[in-house]
Amino acid sequence: MTSLDELRVADTPRAWSAIGFELDGDACVVGDVRIRLDAGPDAGTGLIGWSLRDVASTELDGLPTARSKRPPPGERPAHPNGITAIDHVVAITPALDRTVAALEAGGLDLRRIREKPTPAGAPRQAFFRLGANILEVVQEPAEATERAGGDRPAFFWGLAFVAPDLDATVAGLGDRVSEIRPAVQPGRRIATLRRSAGLAVPVALMTPTEEETR
Repeated sequence: MTSLDELRVADTPRAWSAIGFELDGDACVVGDVRIRLDAGPDAGTGLIGWSLRDVASTELDGLPTARSKRPPPGERPAHPNGITAIDHVVAITPALDRTVAALEAGGLDLRRIREKPTPAGAPRQAFFRLGANILEVVQEPAEATERAGGDRPAFFWGLAFVAPDLDATVAGLGDRVSEIRPAVQPGRRIATLRRSAGLAVPVALMTPTEEETR
């Protein structure tokens, strides 16, 4: 199965350390995924790329992808903010069927397509399994596609982390995070970091799945 090795984020280590991530230089390990922080002048913005193990192709409808043969991290440091893993990575596309076809051709494991709108108005979403993690591909709302055009490639957007004691994590972050609310997934809860948290990528914090709590 294709699995996630590393995410690249155009951000500063200082910003991530300030909200309670334990870093080693310009990187941190969250669960079994490395997050590499690149604040260089040519880095770009937000979530700028990833590396995958056992991927058949790196032509994934515009998602910047590199191959990796590196094994998962041997140690999973405990982060002071209580975050233990990545739940899912979010990408957005103006053409969901096109992106799904490219990802399946690249060897990614499509689990389902959800034909219901999100609270933000995205009409459909596709979910791919990447080892212990999930890629959620969101079809952007029609009005956004009409403004910007439907021939654009897919692009990365944000991350969702697992915080087993979400109440404690949110309390520690104070006014840098939203109130906790029910998640779309039954039985789970979610909060989102505000811009005052200082990160360059949208971040959600979620309670674990039922399987993860057993």
